[in-house]
Amino acid sequence: MRFPLPLSPRRLLSWAALVASSLSLTLAIPSAAPAAMFNAETFMLKNGMQVVVIPNHRLPVVHHMVWYKVGAADDPVGKSGIAHFLEHLMFKGTKAVPAGEFSHIVARNGGRENAFTMEDATAYFQTVSRDRLELVMKIESDRMHNLVIAPDQVDSERLVILEERRMRTDNNPAAQLMEQMSAALFHRHPYGTPTIGWMNEMETLSRDDALAFYRRHYAPNNAILIVAGDITAKELKPLAEKYYAPVPRREIAPRTRLAEPEPVAARRVVLKSLRVREPQLIRAYLAPAADSGTPGLALQVLESVLSSGSTGRLYKKLVVEDGIAVSASANYDGNAITYGTFNIAAQPAQDVEPERLEAAVDDELERLLKEGVGDDEVARAKSRLIDSAAVARDSLRRGTYAVGQALTTGRTVEDVESWPDRIKAVTAAEVMEAARAVIRPERSVTGLLLHGEGAPQASTRPLGPAPDLSRESAP
Repeated sequence: MRFPLPLSPRRLLSWAALVASSLSLTLAIPSAAPAAMFNAETFMLKNGMQVVVIPNHRLPVVHHMVWYKVGAADDPVGKSGIAHFLEHLMFKGTKAVPAGEFSHIVARNGGRENAFTMEDATAYFQTVSRDRLELVMKIESDRMHNLVIAPDQVDSERLVILEERRMRTDNNPAAQLMEQMSAALFHRHPYGTPTIGWMNEMETLSRDDALAFYRRHYAPNNAILIVAGDITAKELKPLAEKYYAPVPRREIAPRTRLAEPEPVAARRVVLKSLRVREPQLIRAYLAPAADSGTPGLALQVLESVLSSGSTGRLYKKLVVEDGIAVSASANYDGNAITYGTFNIAAQPAQDVEPERLEAAVDDELERLLKEGVGDDEVARAKSRLIDSAAVARDSLRRGTYAVGQALTTGRTVEDVESWPDRIKAVTAAEVMEAARAVIRPERSVTGLLLHGEGAPQASTRPLGPAPDLSRESAP
């Protein structure tokens, strides 16, 4: 996908996002918002494609997205990175829209477009003025079933993704640590494989691999059209029936996910590099996905208790009171089909050994598990979550992302719309039940990023002519 959306490694926060959340002391917007915010309307086309409309008439602009229920976790064994590779190749054209012309059409009409690959979904989007919506629907529906991939395009685009991995991961110690932690957290589940893929497998990806993946997964009955902005379902339906309904459906095999064996031992990943200037501590716990009901909701509240700005337990204790950290935060990432993660991140203050900070984090978590959380504390945490979600209605993109992530991971529009009421119903007892189930040593991977000799440094040798790094992996 294209800049400026940041990478988001599988089931773990991106390093930049995690540190930024610590330093800026802001709450992440939850993955769902109330009905009063979105008031989404939905209908189904005859070929099985679901359509969702999120009216927002503040500006004569629309955000048009097509989400496919396929992502990096669906990569065949030995073909890691093929979902992301195909995302790149989707911009190589059709008979009606020559190679490279898709982006030029959108730009000439004053729009912006992008795409991204996640573990469980791949999405393509354009933001355009209301009177250009029909145009982007026409060209997006065209590449849903008429993609043309020339052999020479495959070779050049493979160089792009290889250089992308080299630049984003292999030359970035923090990204290397996150990748290794994810692989350690998931023994059997595909969430342990990086979205962009492993280098040795990426090098073998072929045109046949890409076309086979395209034919297997890209179909209207495996896709969701979401449009937010200055339009209603009544206005959109004729356009959706004109452009998307004629695309033939295909038989789609059920999605499969291996079950992760019950963890029995804490794991530890230490990465040393001369490029590291400030040590970092990250702890990842295997957690239930957001679609698991009360545990997922309770973990969202727990995140707010631990990480709600300067009043969050971790920041208040480690940064304000003890002064042994310059940042400390928690994050629950449950937007997945099968598993989520609950993450802790902290950066030690100057002259504070990472081991001392780690011990302090453990002490604070032990105090949480021993003493619990109070009803008033939980009430404040829930109020902060709901208040923070209110800004979502002013953004065309947040509604489409919330609904898209829900529908591609087994949830419903109703789940999104009812989120505030379900958060309000979470009790302190449920928060502690979820905390005690997840915050256990055997469910964890602890990562330390340190300065020193250790990690091999990736070569900066170019892989041929300098490629255009126009697309990355996930938002």
